[in-house]
Amino acid sequence: MPILSDKGLHIPPSPIRKLVPYAESAKRRGIKVYHLNIGQPDIPTPIEAVRAVQNVQDTVFEYGHSAGNESYRRKLVGYYKSVGIDVTPDDMIITVGGSEALFMTMSVCVNPGDEVLVPEPFYANYNGFATESGVNIKPIFSTIDNDFALPPMEEFERHITPRTKAILICNPNNPTGYLYSKEELEQLRDIVLRHDLFLICDEVYREFCYDGYQHFSVMNLTGVNEHVIMIDSVSKRYSMCGVRLGAMVSRNKQVIEAGLKMGQARLCPPYLAQVAAEAAIDASASYFKQVHDEYEKRRNCIVKALNDIDGVYCPMPKGSFYSIVKLPVKDAEHFAQWLLESFEYKGQTVMVAPGTGFYASLNLGHDEVRIAYVLKCEDLLAAAKCLEEALKVYPGTIR
Repeated sequence: MPILSDKGLHIPPSPIRKLVPYAESAKRRGIKVYHLNIGQPDIPTPIEAVRAVQNVQDTVFEYGHSAGNESYRRKLVGYYKSVGIDVTPDDMIITVGGSEALFMTMSVCVNPGDEVLVPEPFYANYNGFATESGVNIKPIFSTIDNDFALPPMEEFERHITPRTKAILICNPNNPTGYLYSKEELEQLRDIVLRHDLFLICDEVYREFCYDGYQHFSVMNLTGVNEHVIMIDSVSKRYSMCGVRLGAMVSRNKQVIEAGLKMGQARLCPPYLAQVAAEAAIDASASYFKQVHDEYEKRRNCIVKALNDIDGVYCPMPKGSFYSIVKLPVKDAEHFAQWLLESFEYKGQTVMVAPGTGFYASLNLGHDEVRIAYVLKCEDLLAAAKCLEEALKVYPGTIR
């Protein structure tokens, strides 16, 4: 039997999805599963996007531009201007989701064997993109003790080596919900300039900032136009995860030119996805306000419910719709599987994402899970009640 490549053998499984067979088995047994494991919103997609796809009149779905349809890129310029980001249609490449944008960025900016510094915990698929690109993730430890604030700059400096090529952050953060401030980003800018690095920022959750906090984009940092790459996506902004459309945005012309050559290899981003995304930009301000307010309500609901459980700690996220939750268990991965295999409360159980999958350091995250508060409050409260009852009977609960 032929042997797979090293990448094929070592690419990590998704901690968000690897428990799916257990969830499916629970459902076949008649158990209702509350999915807190994945950021799939139940918010309706803007009607403008739905109608645009329904009303497509084309009789041939042709290849498009490798950088993305010009009409869509021009419309994106207007969207970015509305949130205070000044770019041109030539400063972006439309990608197959934010995932391709991240993979493309790593591939064109970092050589195989070189290093990218990432505060951990981080979005689990960064590990997969790094493996595919031959890039080494170097984690910078952040802690739930201060709600996952940006680690001290000394920690970044201490981890920089001749092989370090970039710093990667997610703002607002997935999986922690932390929102990096302008002052924190300016500190990163100074390190990037001092060591001539790229600063890659995943900003797909910029619309979701709470309690009056405002998002500050890395695109608005001064003096680093050649260093900054922004990752974007329509998945969460418009609740259109399935259209798989993102963007790599940079004022560094060499980055865009190199990315375009990668884009030519996959020919073009999907046509119908661009039709939907272009139309979604016309969604009203009231749509965003309703979505924002709903997530803020859900956040308040689940955070209080979790913190009311003995031994559980959930920080109050400032952004996104995720949080890392500390549980009184020794092995959260085992607990997550046990919830689906061996537990039910009134015919219900919960699916969570084990925390270890969001760390590169092997000794971290064993008593943590990530939750996504993408369900209505009624379901979130029911899920929290399931967790409370599960911890009372789980053999590995620390008492």
